[in-house]
Amino acid sequence: MNEVIHTVEGQVAHLTLNRPEVLNALTPGGRDRVIELVESASADPDVRAVVLTGAGRGFCAGADLRGAPAATAPGDVTRTIRLGAQRLIAAVLDCEKPVVAAVNGTAAGIGAHLALACDLVLAAESARFIEVFVRRGLVPDGGGAYLLTRLLGPRRAKELMFFGDALGAADAERLGLVNRVVPDAELDKTAREWATRLAAGPTRTLALTKQLVNASLDTDRATAFAAEAAAQELNMATADAQEGVASFVERRSPEFRGR
Repeated sequence: MNEVIHTVEGQVAHLTLNRPEVLNALTPGGRDRVIELVESASADPDVRAVVLTGAGRGFCAGADLRGAPAATAPGDVTRTIRLGAQRLIAAVLDCEKPVVAAVNGTAAGIGAHLALACDLVLAAESARFIEVFVRRGLVPDGGGAYLLTRLLGPRRAKELMFFGDALGAADAERLGLVNRVVPDAELDKTAREWATRLAAGPTRTLALTKQLVNASLDTDRATAFAAEAAAQELNMATADAQEGVASFVERRSPEFRGR
């Protein structure tokens, strides 16, 4: 069985975690496959959006600890985290194409962080987000403290990480962790609609916008303004930006090509 099902429909890459019998818990091989596919989509000019979801009744229950090798030497844990969970989250954050998470059921541990690293998050009514690390006596990894603090602020982030309680879809939407909650039966349809809209947009513009937003909380105003001006300079050289201006002048809808 493929741990990750990969299909491309139109200009949208669909990645489905495919170990439903264990709520799509990630093995090292499955994690590396997701990284490979996300990086490939980022570099492929024919792919203009990505959808990430899980098979069955869960999104991702986190890392599959049953197959994890024991740390035997100083630096083993650091190296494993850096090349594993952190590399996975970085691949999504750095992807030059917009990534939509369609969260069905449980998203726990690194599974929650994988969803929250995506640019847009759709949640089924059955979705639950769980910072499960504290239940196992573990420190959150995969950028959890980085992501949650920026999304929620330090107090809410600490509450979720200290207690490890499940956060339902409605509460996740209220707190701003997800963009929209939809009935379970409409999750796939809604994710496809959003991805199709994104794939029809100005791809380079979206990539530059993503970079600006992701960097905005880590920099000062002067640096952010300089980055914005530089991004605008780069973007104005794209065919899509020129098409956007021309369509405005000609009073017609733009036809973006992702170039």
